[in-house]
Amino acid sequence: MTYEEALTYIHSVIWRGKRIGLGRITELLRRMGNPEKKLRFVHVAGTNGKGSTCEMTASVLQAAGYRTGLFTSPFIHFFNERIQINGMPIPDADLIALTGEIREIASGMEDKPTEFELICALGMAYFYRSRCDIVVLEVGLGGEMDSTNIIDTPEAAVICALGFDHMKELGSTMEEIARAKAGIIKKNSRVVFYGENDTAQAVIEKKVRETESTLVIPDYRKLREGERSLAGQTFSYGRYENLHIRLLGTYQLRNAAVVIETIEILRSRGFVIRDEALREGLANARWPGRFELVREKPAVIVDGSHNPQGMRATVNSLREYFPKGGVVFLVGVLADKDAVGMMRELTGYERGDEAEGAGGAQAPAQESAIQESAAQESTTQESGEKARELASCYITVTPPSMRAMEAADLAELLRPMTDRPVTAAASLKEGCAMALSAAGADGAVCAMGSLYMVDELERLLG
Repeated sequence: MTYEEALTYIHSVIWRGKRIGLGRITELLRRMGNPEKKLRFVHVAGTNGKGSTCEMTASVLQAAGYRTGLFTSPFIHFFNERIQINGMPIPDADLIALTGEIREIASGMEDKPTEFELICALGMAYFYRSRCDIVVLEVGLGGEMDSTNIIDTPEAAVICALGFDHMKELGSTMEEIARAKAGIIKKNSRVVFYGENDTAQAVIEKKVRETESTLVIPDYRKLREGERSLAGQTFSYGRYENLHIRLLGTYQLRNAAVVIETIEILRSRGFVIRDEALREGLANARWPGRFELVREKPAVIVDGSHNPQGMRATVNSLREYFPKGGVVFLVGVLADKDAVGMMRELTGYERGDEAEGAGGAQAPAQESAIQESAAQESTTQESGEKARELASCYITVTPPSMRAMEAADLAELLRPMTDRPVTAAASLKEGCAMALSAAGADGAVCAMGSLYMVDELERLLG
């Protein structure tokens, strides 16, 4: 088996029509000797910030001297990034060998595993055989029925910021979404929750009580911002003074607070993590495609925000880094995402009953979630005005995905929401050239809307 043949096999499994559940992954891992039962985990769920939180946590554990596995999705540049040990992606040779073994095992199953189940099993086997001390495990989708939830009670169960995404699978209300995410909480779990969402918190607190678990929510009153630039940012949290992270975006400070609380739990579980390791690990963490500076003149930020809450966080961060505005937005989204909600956050457009745009009316469940989001987390008039002042123009592109919304359709959706110029590019390459030209050497570009664009964007804009 070659590397290409291994990936072809993994990606050839069609998930459509498969029933949701843990039956297949349970059987597959049982046939493999249950490698997951010989590992220790930090299990991370949430809507926004999962990847950054996983990366910072893994970086701290590595700095503390632990052989640390990291399982994330999706990848940005190449598939092997999804399965790492101490920052190094799984080697091709190991991926090929393990895929060959798993294919032989899976071929004997009546109900064949899905793509994500194969990847999950591959990661578990690799981490076990590589003798990882601990694995930071990112949920793929939801929590309760996600393949990663095959593990026993983890060392820490972390639930990051919650919002509305994947509503078809998880539900149209925050209660339903929170319930799905809270599914990673098992008997006697030690839980860290991002907070900032009363509805979700009530659901999580109920699950904590039912499972006789413990819950920690960061006290953001202890979070003190320091210096901020496009090279990184400093902050203090509780007794920790002048910590530094390279990750940009004001929201990353709260993610870092979640990581610190997680590290405190791991210490209580016997992990030896000195303050110097915490400081070093946070400073070393890098997470591509999430408010990442890829060029300085003009300043080019690439960000994979793909839901309204993520878009709002990105806009708020851009206002801090570029207070004078003038940002050129290069935007592409997937058709099955909440494009209306995302563009409202991006433009500062006040929610109304028009502007359904070319994407058509939202499905009832999606519109219900949008309305609930508006009621719970509505953008204030002031922030809307600042969002409107941020942009100089918008250039729409079509992401490289079968699920992509066409650039022309996104432009049609955007135009009623803004008085800034909106142009649809014929290709991603053309859009990047237009954005750089519009920004000039001293301007700023933010390319955003889908993680599927990040790899090509970084090559074209970097």
